[in-house]
Amino acid sequence: MDLKLDAVTHRYSDTVVLRDISLDVPSGRITCIVGPSGCGKSTLLRLLGGLEKPSEGAVRQLGAPPQGCLNALTYIFQDFALLPWRTVAGNVALVLEDHRVENQSEIIADVLARTRLTDFAGALPKQLSGGMKQRVAIARALAVNPAVMLMDEPLSALDSQTRELLMDDLVNLWTRTPFTAVYVTHNLAEAVRLGHRIVVLSRRPGEVREIVEIDTPLEARAHGDPVLDAQQQHLWGLMRDEAAAADAELMNV
Repeated sequence: MDLKLDAVTHRYSDTVVLRDISLDVPSGRITCIVGPSGCGKSTLLRLLGGLEKPSEGAVRQLGAPPQGCLNALTYIFQDFALLPWRTVAGNVALVLEDHRVENQSEIIADVLARTRLTDFAGALPKQLSGGMKQRVAIARALAVNPAVMLMDEPLSALDSQTRELLMDDLVNLWTRTPFTAVYVTHNLAEAVRLGHRIVVLSRRPGEVREIVEIDTPLEARAHGDPVLDAQQQHLWGLMRDEAAAADAELMNV
């Protein structure tokens, strides 16, 4: 299932947050959204997920969800959103409980294995590191076999070492079973590590400045790759002046 935005504009009262956004989110690829602070990245994700309706334009779902999909659009947040009184397996099971799924235990076992959490199935969130908590959130999202995962800065609360490990996990997951994701981040290194296409937004009101395609396979991307370094510098070149202007605007609000 693909997502498509047609000439989407969104405003809160008199403030235009996004303006005239036309964008395709193709299936089986990771689309990263980057841009200056306050440019509307998270708002765009909410529009894609149907949590808000655009003031103008339309958000469309094209094609059918994958076979066995229980929830077409699934969020992964930066704050993990785990229930502290439930075990790892219990948190994953939560998303299956409103569906009549006969093989629930098999689904839970599969996603815990895919996220390397099998040995921690009985642990409570307070016993886990930040990286492991986010892996639980990823396992929970995978359990419903979503058409599109909507990821709102999922690694921003983690230290740099843990962030690197989680990026490796996401690459390995996608390489084994390609999934569709929209990944919002302020971190350009994450974008070039994980994104098949990177959408650069201008400062508010957010407009599409450029869409950068990266052809290097995810599993072949490595630190120090001159092609990826050049892509990251290109992205920063697109954003530098607007990021400074956006910060100045926020300081004067």
